[in-house]
Amino acid sequence: MSEMITADLVDLDLSADTKEAAARALAERMVAQGRVTDLDGFLADVAAREAQMPTGLDGGIGIPHCRSEYVTEPSLAFGRSAEGVDFGAPDGPADLIFLIAAPAGADDAHLTILSALARQLMNAEFTSALRSVGDAESAAALIRGDETPAAGTSEDSAAAPTAASAGAAAGSTDTAGEGDRPFRIVAVTSCPTGIAHTYMAAEALENAGRDAGVELVVEPQGSAGFTRLDPAVIAAADAVIFAHDVPVREKERFAGKPTVDVGVKAGINRPAELITEVRGKAERGEVTAGAGAPTPVERGGEAGEGYGTMLRKWLMSGVSYMVPFVAAGGLLIALGFAIGGYEIKSAPSVMQHFAWTQTDSWAALMFQIGAVAFGFLVPVLAGYIAYGMADRPGLVPGFVGGMIASTINAGFLGGLAAGLIAGGVVLAIQKVKIPKAVRGIMPVVVIPLISSAVVGFLMFVVIGKPIASAQKGMTDWLNGLSGSNAVLLGALLGLMMCFDLGGPVNKVAYTFATAGIAVSNPSDSAMKIMAAVMAAGMVPPLAMALATTVRGKLFTETERENGKAAWVLGASFISEGAIPFAAADPLRVIPSSMVGGAITGALSMAFGATLRAPHGGIFVVPLIGSPFLYLIAIAVGMCVTTALVVVLKGMRKPAAGATAPGAPEDISTPAAEAKQPVAA
Repeated sequence: MSEMITADLVDLDLSADTKEAAARALAERMVAQGRVTDLDGFLADVAAREAQMPTGLDGGIGIPHCRSEYVTEPSLAFGRSAEGVDFGAPDGPADLIFLIAAPAGADDAHLTILSALARQLMNAEFTSALRSVGDAESAAALIRGDETPAAGTSEDSAAAPTAASAGAAAGSTDTAGEGDRPFRIVAVTSCPTGIAHTYMAAEALENAGRDAGVELVVEPQGSAGFTRLDPAVIAAADAVIFAHDVPVREKERFAGKPTVDVGVKAGINRPAELITEVRGKAERGEVTAGAGAPTPVERGGEAGEGYGTMLRKWLMSGVSYMVPFVAAGGLLIALGFAIGGYEIKSAPSVMQHFAWTQTDSWAALMFQIGAVAFGFLVPVLAGYIAYGMADRPGLVPGFVGGMIASTINAGFLGGLAAGLIAGGVVLAIQKVKIPKAVRGIMPVVVIPLISSAVVGFLMFVVIGKPIASAQKGMTDWLNGLSGSNAVLLGALLGLMMCFDLGGPVNKVAYTFATAGIAVSNPSDSAMKIMAAVMAAGMVPPLAMALATTVRGKLFTETERENGKAAWVLGASFISEGAIPFAAADPLRVIPSSMVGGAITGALSMAFGATLRAPHGGIFVVPLIGSPFLYLIAIAVGMCVTTALVVVLKGMRKPAAGATAPGAPEDISTPAAEAKQPVAA
């Protein structure tokens, strides 16, 4: 590993009991060596990467890593824990912990060397040697490749990441193939950082391919860029494996082949199962109809994950495409009302009458454009739910089903049902084994025709009327909310908005609110719900901004800088502005935010504040009913959250010898750098 790791970066008696403490202990060694310039800033980047997906691997390995502007040169620190540290691996705590630090602009050569470590970790002899090594110098030499394990480390493990296993696999043809050649698989691996998991999955798949006697070639799409597989290799492949957590680049190259699509950790933990699965698909003739643009969810989860998890991903796929229509249409309608009054909804079409100098004409124009945008909500929701399930073939039946739901007044619930049915029908059709001669017209003619007919029949004749009745019942219930019921609903929505700060639970609450106002004439209750949701969503970032202002010493320099941006993000209703604070200190920030958000949501409902616009923060205050009381509700929730965060952070005990948080520090020497404050 060149000099990316030295004995000073090795701790064979790591005493940390949490992954945050382990990362901090190893990062402090990097700071002492001048390889990291800002300890807390770097740890925030590590935490942000960890929040994307746990970095624990089966076999007792933890591999926290990130690219950070605070890293001066590619570095690797190693710690060995006797008790083990939980990094989220399915099989338990990690005793071998590698902290990889890459500069934001790391060059290809360094990232290639880092990827080699990832491949070494798939070698049992290498990890066994690390568990038994007796001194830091030997451990560093072993990781660098200066020493080899007693039993010998595979040369392939230390090689630069390539698709080198193709030749080796070709030699094992006696049991693998049908006829006179082996079964051929091409694979793509990628992870958010593109440093570790990408190459570990590649190595695991290549090893499993050799064991299975198949010819398997991998294209790791890492941070150092990637070398595209030869088109001839792809064309000759019998099947494809995607093990990825970010979209596969140029995915259309692999269209028309049996495909297994899973998260990158599945490629690491169970590569043999993936090979068996994709061979089974090939034998059954299950072919991916098309793979142009990646689906919005990209099926990043593990195969075998719960139905509830898959359902949430499909629904979020539809919501992610629906929200821009809600925002554009809702804001245009709200502006139309603000300029021309609520009677503007009865204005004649601007096609019949439009006066350039009359404000009412402009108000009518904005209202009518917004109403058209709102008309797409249910079809877009249904279409992209089906897209998330079945890729592009799901679009046509999804949009058709969504438009039928709008026509029969089945509304939002009808759109959900239509999207799920459309995706399910397409997936069922794709499982049917068909002759090769017909496969070319399947995605263009056969699948749209059959799926649209089935979905249309079900929506018009079977389930449309019951869903429309349920939609009407829900609307009537919302219209009847008053008093304590409305306040409790506001508190619940506030809790949901602040639980994961833009995550799935937050999106469920937001979608519930926007669905109520996604009509040309929403009820008063629906507008109150929208107001409560937006108010609660503004609280966490505003509260973090206020906390860093009034008690800056409790926060790191990086957090204080983030606090300045959080003012603007919170005021704009961007809950994600609080994520850096929650990632660094979730046990204090998230519960505090939930309390403040619940109070704000309850107060907004109690004050009767209404909102027609689905977004905008303080910039749409003129469009809010009871705006003064609405701002009071936000201010109260913000102050409550701020107070709780300040109290909870003030209760933690600094480590002995730690510098007071926020105090000026001289980081020009390793000794001074060691005095960084230790977060609880």
